[in-house]
Amino acid sequence: MTNRRQVLGLAAALGISPIAQAQMPRELKVVTSHLPPLVLENSAQPGALLEMVQLLCERLRLMPAIDFVPWQRAIFLASKMPATAIFPLTRNPQREKQFRWLAPLYEEHYVFLAHHGSSFDLKRPKEMLGKRIALLRGAGQASIMREMGYTNLVESTSIDEVHRFLLGGMADAAFGERNIIRASLRSRGEVKDFEQSAPVRTTTAWLAGSLDFSEKDAARYQRAMGRMEADGSVQRILKRYGLDD
Repeated sequence: MTNRRQVLGLAAALGISPIAQAQMPRELKVVTSHLPPLVLENSAQPGALLEMVQLLCERLRLMPAIDFVPWQRAIFLASKMPATAIFPLTRNPQREKQFRWLAPLYEEHYVFLAHHGSSFDLKRPKEMLGKRIALLRGAGQASIMREMGYTNLVESTSIDEVHRFLLGGMADAAFGERNIIRASLRSRGEVKDFEQSAPVRTTTAWLAGSLDFSEKDAARYQRAMGRMEADGSVQRILKRYGLDD
């Protein structure tokens, strides 16, 4: 990744003045995964949270270099590689000291999803603790599930694979963020074939960073996000993607 010293060195070699150099956007390495409608890869629209992160970077005079990788790898890179940010990362006690929490992005609402006729009773999830639950590998849902008493977890590498596990009978239900689940069903034309529970847990998804980001850095990101919320930018982005309910 091009760091600030390299950027300024290149600017000097090109004859750019120190004042202009100071105004140049700095590159920020960001890892994420394809999680529609929150983050979209190879799409005309970037997804609500990618658009939000792009605007946040613009406000902070940063140039985000987005790398789409499987979610578990994204977590590994952000926790092990310097100067690397990740989103949307659920903030929970297990992760608290592994990352620098830069800016809250989105309130996540987690639900169960089951095929019509499934043995998983969506109205009595507390009685379904022995059922097989599909979820995304490396995601924060696993700790939520274990906290709730579910131990038979079927981890997948992608949202598509979660869906295949349900259709193939390898899982009795899935557990995930409700808008990601809705988008997955709509994209397949299968909304009528599945049912989802009422939200069972609400958490916050963050833009987080490796620990070499300082507390001062985090304060800058959070102030910028606060201004985006105050001027209505966040709500306008969510509304464009139908996520403002």
